Amino acid sequence: MDNKKAVKTKPQQQENEKTRQLSSSFSDASGASMTTNHGVKINDDQNSLKAGERGATLLEDFILREKITHFDHERIPERIVHARGSAAHGVFKVYEDMSDLTRAAFLCDPGAETPVFVRFSTVAGSRGSTDLARDVRGFAVKFYTQEGNFDLVGNNMPVFFIQDAVKFPDLIHAVKPEPDNEMPQAASAHDTFWDFISQMPESAHMVMWAMSDRALPRSYRMMEGFGVHTFRFVNAKGVANFVKFHWKPLLGVHAVAWDEAQNISGKDPDFHRRDLWDAIEAGAFPEWELGVQIVSEEDEFKFDFDILDPTKLIPEELVPVQRIGKMTLNRNPDNFFAETEQVAFHVGHVVPGIDFTNDPLLQGRLFSYTDTQLIRLGGPNFHEIPINRSVAPVHNNQRDGYMRQTINRGKTSYGPNAIAANDPQQVSEAEGGFVSYNERIDAKKIRARSRSFFDHFSQASLFFNSQSEPEKNHIVDALSFELGKVKMVDIRERMLAVLVQIDTDLANKVAAALGLSIPEIPLEALNNSIPADGDREAYASTNPKSTLEKSAALSMADTIKDSIKTRKIAILAANGVDEVSLSAVKDSLVAEGAVVHIIAPMLGEIKSTGKKTMAVDESFLTAASVLYDAVYIPGGSDAINVLLDEPNAIHFINEAFKHCKAIAAHQEAMPVLEATYFAKQLPKDKDTKAALAAGLLVSGDAKSTSETFTKMIAMHRFWNREKPRKVPA
Repeated sequence: MDNKKAVKTKPQQQENEKTRQLSSSFSDASGASMTTNHGVKINDDQNSLKAGERGATLLEDFILREKITHFDHERIPERIVHARGSAAHGVFKVYEDMSDLTRAAFLCDPGAETPVFVRFSTVAGSRGSTDLARDVRGFAVKFYTQEGNFDLVGNNMPVFFIQDAVKFPDLIHAVKPEPDNEMPQAASAHDTFWDFISQMPESAHMVMWAMSDRALPRSYRMMEGFGVHTFRFVNAKGVANFVKFHWKPLLGVHAVAWDEAQNISGKDPDFHRRDLWDAIEAGAFPEWELGVQIVSEEDEFKFDFDILDPTKLIPEELVPVQRIGKMTLNRNPDNFFAETEQVAFHVGHVVPGIDFTNDPLLQGRLFSYTDTQLIRLGGPNFHEIPINRSVAPVHNNQRDGYMRQTINRGKTSYGPNAIAANDPQQVSEAEGGFVSYNERIDAKKIRARSRSFFDHFSQASLFFNSQSEPEKNHIVDALSFELGKVKMVDIRERMLAVLVQIDTDLANKVAAALGLSIPEIPLEALNNSIPADGDREAYASTNPKSTLEKSAALSMADTIKDSIKTRKIAILAANGVDEVSLSAVKDSLVAEGAVVHIIAPMLGEIKSTGKKTMAVDESFLTAASVLYDAVYIPGGSDAINVLLDEPNAIHFINEAFKHCKAIAAHQEAMPVLEATYFAKQLPKDKDTKAALAAGLLVSGDAKSTSETFTKMIAMHRFWNREKPRKVPA
């Protein structure tokens, strides 16, 4: 019998074609000799070559020069936007053959598994900023299909701030730290951003999203993704339909509170990237379903908004989202720089069967991405970096340039040619060649915008009206905070004039928080984004009333709340804890897929009433309630007395209550709850219904506690606590 201890290994991670392709680029130095970048073995890596022991360093020291030169160039320019990100490998499978809509092969074969690489990111901050900034989140997916790479480059919000790409540099310049003092970092709460926004009424809809809870996701795994633009599906017969892309997380869409986000930024600024990494390492693979909204060309103009306007969405009540496939992220990167940092996405990377529309923001992005990669990744061969390399063979007459890795054979690098039988040859549409959709264009060259783009407020109103009361309150608080940081009063007043177009109650509440009155500014005076000789009234918002009063899909209130998988639960304990009340609840939560940590006054171990030794995961010095989704306090009189004397323990519980999280306790732990600031709000009735309504449970039965507590955690938050709370946590 083999008595050797079993070696713990990572969960088995699925290998796919892209993984196998990257394997030739892996480097494992275990047991290897040290060499230069060109394979010359190094005898001494500790001392430079000198003219004598105390002499000058010699120019001929090629080992020193190579090492220092490489170090000097280790950092590439960070992305102008989406600089801070994290990523993972995975696979995508379509549910059924979609060939009636598109000839894209990876969407037509339910038996095929397409490798993907997904990068999540914040937009405004630098690489060193926090994950928890109030910001849009990037959601970019690279599909390594057999027909070439398809990049679905989107965000966690379905609309954008501007309608035309020519305004993108202005938007980013406005939201970035102000150029005179380089402040604030990763935040939009400053004068230049709101100065720009208050004069761009087309931004109103996106501002509502950015000020909502969508800007503060609980996890990358718990946020939606959107393609933002309207694309085209084209089938083998050349028939086209408009398509909007959606990613629907199977864990539901959840957020954190703004106060909580600020605290997390101090406790763990890597909260989101750590969460993604840990979930995958634990085998709790994140999953999303790919959804599409399909609009026939005949229906292009049937809506009261323009489907090519990137500041508009198509409400799901008007065009339902069809879920056509599932993406699973199952492997973390092996090297952050080589993969996450060097990956290059491009909205122009499409495959046959997927094509563009005349969305003016999309059209500008088609130029911008290639231009950006040329600078950031050193030249025109960024596609040869392993993480960017297509799994489909690449053959063309493009040659040379910085960092060329392909060694092309043969005499010709042009076409047509007779020397090499005209290879590589063009491919017909029937054989899989990409052919742009044959759209009829008959127009004059003009710098203008369609009148169908001039409704700036109806969907902003629809979004606000669709929110639950807690979500509306959060938007009011967010706008009050952001505009409260704006120093120039005229910018605040101008923004109030924009908000009143969206909702009068919203504007009045924000105005009250700012100590201002809503100014009477004509609608056309709010828009300074017009040509020098433009008619200001002609550029004013048309302000039609939306055909929908509310859209359920725009609120997070009714998201999936049937699972506690990967939720982090804190159990507060100390020496003398009741083993039964701790272990029974912990085991039940773990069985449901939760991650449970025992938190005690000190690291190391604690002993239960039954003298059982239990490992402590975190101490109150290293842990904080903002890093957990729920709190449980088991019984044991000795442990309870210790917690009562531990101010950090009481603060931990108070803060969890403040952030509307589920709290449960064994009945012996009642003195701890009575020491909190919310003791008077504990439900008198101990039944399940009262506990589920309040998110507070006190019980002496471990089995019923586990069942009810699990349901409470699955509900995510109890936002009804926010209004009456008085918790100085």
